[in-house]
Amino acid sequence: MLDLVAVREGGTVAQALDIAVRTARHAESLGFKRYWLAEHHNMPGIASSATAVLVGHVAGATQSIRVGSGGIMLPNHAPLVVAEAFGTLAELYPGRIDLGLGRAPGTDGATLRALRRDRVETEADFPRDVAELQRLLAPVQPGQRIVAMPGAGTQVPLWLLGSSLFSAQLAAHMGLPYAFASHFAPRLLHQAIGLYRELFRPSAVLQKPYVMVGVPVIAAPTDEEAEYLASSTYQRVLGIVTGRRGRLQPPVQNYLGGLPPAERAAIADFLAVGVVGGPERVRAGLAALAQATRADEFMLVSDVFDAQLRLASLTIAAKANG
Repeated sequence: MLDLVAVREGGTVAQALDIAVRTARHAESLGFKRYWLAEHHNMPGIASSATAVLVGHVAGATQSIRVGSGGIMLPNHAPLVVAEAFGTLAELYPGRIDLGLGRAPGTDGATLRALRRDRVETEADFPRDVAELQRLLAPVQPGQRIVAMPGAGTQVPLWLLGSSLFSAQLAAHMGLPYAFASHFAPRLLHQAIGLYRELFRPSAVLQKPYVMVGVPVIAAPTDEEAEYLASSTYQRVLGIVTGRRGRLQPPVQNYLGGLPPAERAAIADFLAVGVVGGPERVRAGLAALAQATRADEFMLVSDVFDAQLRLASLTIAAKANG
């Protein structure tokens, strides 16, 4: 499960955080393996900007599910700060913390400057920062001058996230697990995971390729109800592609039917791997995607306006996936 901690129209940030905890507990009860939180900044409908804080909050409210970042946007942070934060989490919740890393800022240019001041990023920075994080989370070496405390020796599992070919190649080169962000950028999904598998080099942490695929899923007792609930996601997607981001909106009957063809096509492209429907349609959709991608894991994204119906959506999806 990937959670952006959506702030709903008419709701508050505190309510969004409470819904995230309830959703994590429900996912845990259904047997989900991970619950990740995404870093975004300066977005009115997303309350997950302080990602490490939320990872700790959710981990403290659950018992066994792995909790992590999907992901920490490394251009926004010094590797030492990330190592200390996630090293602390690993000491608090041993064996339960994941550290997914992205190379996009997850925000606009002005906000990026506010986060990191006037630092100028280059293409070489992300691989160098990932390698530095690995060193800081590894056991302390003789003569090591900078030690993450906490952090050193925790060896928090690193994942590389991406929606392009760059991170796929880097994950392969470093022998790290790879998560493709097909829940919002599916165009290069098959090319990226194919390249990752082809170029993969075994490492001390991973002997063979390991692929996670992001999947938007809205499930309900019937196909018609699922389409109705999915209109909240459709509204969010249209806001993203048109630059008019806002809070998660309540569902609208026949929402897609009222849109111009170009806007319907943009939503369809964005959600090309999405699965929306009743139990049988969801089962068939997930099975087809598993066959097409040979993914080791799916990372579900389920933006349903009604919190209880969101839990029901996850229940149906979990049963459908068997």
